[in-house]
Amino acid sequence: MKKTVFIFSALIVALLILFQISKYSYVNGDVAIETIISVIAVVFLGIGLYVNKSNSKKHIPRNNNIIDQNKISALGISKREYEVLLEIAKGFSNKEIGEKLFVTESTVKTHVSNILLKLEAKRRTQAIQKAKELQIIPS
Repeated sequence: MKKTVFIFSALIVALLILFQISKYSYVNGDVAIETIISVIAVVFLGIGLYVNKSNSKKHIPRNNNIIDQNKISALGISKREYEVLLEIAKGFSNKEIGEKLFVTESTVKTHVSNILLKLEAKRRTQAIQKAKELQIIPS
């Protein structure tokens, strides 16, 4: 974090110096305005490329999307309960899940209750967390 703050602070200082030099050169008539604009554009292009490069390094794809079918069957989660679990992980409400899976809201509540029991969770969020830890839903 300190490195990032230092880098951006240095970039800001460098840009301020560049603007001051540009203003001085333009006032004295040493450099044309097109040249100053070109230099500033190139500097901003370089900053953009640097920021993009540093951000792309941080994004390392994880291979956590492997679903362990054996754990699903070992827990006794039915196919329909698993479908409900996936929809819960997407953040849908019971009513929305029921509409999507063409079942009543009370059926969804029953499935959610069964899922909570099988995953030994008290809340939906806790069930999602445990399911991710067990690698039965994508992270």
